[in-house]
Amino acid sequence: MPMPDLQRISTGAVWEERYGYSRAIRAGNMVFFTGTAPPVVNGAVVHPGDAYAQTLVCYEIIDKSLAKLGLSRTNIVRCRMFVTDIQASADAHGRAHKAFFADHKPCLTMVGGAQLIDPAMLVEIEIDAVVD
Repeated sequence: MPMPDLQRISTGAVWEERYGYSRAIRAGNMVFFTGTAPPVVNGAVVHPGDAYAQTLVCYEIIDKSLAKLGLSRTNIVRCRMFVTDIQASADAHGRAHKAFFADHKPCLTMVGGAQLIDPAMLVEIEIDAVVD
C-alpha cells in the first residue's frame, strides 16, 4: 500500500530545526503532533511554576497549528500529557485540559516524569487528530 502524501507543519521553533522534526504531520485523514511544550520567550519559559497556564499555552500552540491544516480542537481524538510533578499538579493540568476542550472530550493520558528538556517546563503535550 503506498504511503499517503504527507503535509508537514512547522511553528519555526528552534528545536524543530535543531532536532529535525515537524510540529505536525497530516497523513491521509490522520494528523500527528509532536510533543508541544511551553515556549521560551526572552530567554525564559513562559508562566514559570504555573502548571495550568503552561498547559493552556501548549494547547494554544496546537490550536494554531491545527488551524494551518483547516482543523480545530474538535478534530483531536487523543492527548498525551507528560508532566514533571504529577502528584502536585495533575489537577491543574487536568483543569486546563477541560477548559480548553469544553464539551469535546478526547482521550487523555497523563504521565508523570522526572523533567523535560528545560527544568522550568512543567508539561509537554502530544495529540492525534482525525480529519472528518
